[in-house]
Amino acid sequence: MANYPSIDSELLRTFVAIADYGGFTRAADALNRTQSAVSMQMKRLEEDVLQRPLFERDGRQVRLTAEGQVLLGYARRILKLHGEVLNTLRQPHMVGSVRIGTPDDYVMRFLPGILSRFAQSFPLIQVEVHCEPSSQLLQRHDLDLTIVTREPGKEIGQLLRQEHIVWAEAQGFSPHEQEPLPLAMFNTECFCRDWACNALDAMERDYRIAYTSPSLSAIMAVVSAGLAVTAQLQSLIPPDMRIIGQAEGLPPMPMASIVLLRNPRSQSEVTETLAEHIAEGFRI
Repeated sequence: MANYPSIDSELLRTFVAIADYGGFTRAADALNRTQSAVSMQMKRLEEDVLQRPLFERDGRQVRLTAEGQVLLGYARRILKLHGEVLNTLRQPHMVGSVRIGTPDDYVMRFLPGILSRFAQSFPLIQVEVHCEPSSQLLQRHDLDLTIVTREPGKEIGQLLRQEHIVWAEAQGFSPHEQEPLPLAMFNTECFCRDWACNALDAMERDYRIAYTSPSLSAIMAVVSAGLAVTAQLQSLIPPDMRIIGQAEGLPPMPMASIVLLRNPRSQSEVTETLAEHIAEGFRI
């Protein structure tokens, strides 16, 4: 029987953290370790255990090699099974709590169905939801699962969904004809707002931020009243609004990637089970 070296679960946990957080420095912060300790762990994993390169390094950017992508799938499964064993033996009944971070955009559109199905299967688990912009959520390390929006090519963690950003206004109104163009957008630190403003600046279209709110429902109320145009994920546009674009003199908008981040310090059967429900909910 071949004598293969074993892989320490802590090495896999660090490897997954680097993949999820997009670099050694962020992973070290999340794991409460020094960057040198994380680097030494990955050197051991690459050179001593697997004898395969797992990362492509370009300055501060770190990407997984083909071998790294293969290992990531196995590592998630191994750590999941590791957590299931411990939870099954130590805590036979699925109880506990889990903290989710998500932008306000996705709360009404995706979370009700996800949490409803999860509660039916695991009624004793307490779920705590924190709503903040993606830029703020990326700075937090106290959440178990975090849903954030990223630009294509800058995804980290598990890709849940990709969608077009679209312009929208109320049926029967034409605020896109106004000069300057009135916009209803989230408060600052919103990727949709930044992309919309940058696109309008590039085509030299005059605009003004007429209404702002941290709440998607408030923004949609303003747009539904015919007072402004907004730019949001296509799946968030309700039936009483119409999608507009280049025919109305508005610039094309990019795709957005919705990703799920796992906190390496709080992996458990509870968090992984909810992560699976989230992934399924975003595919619907």
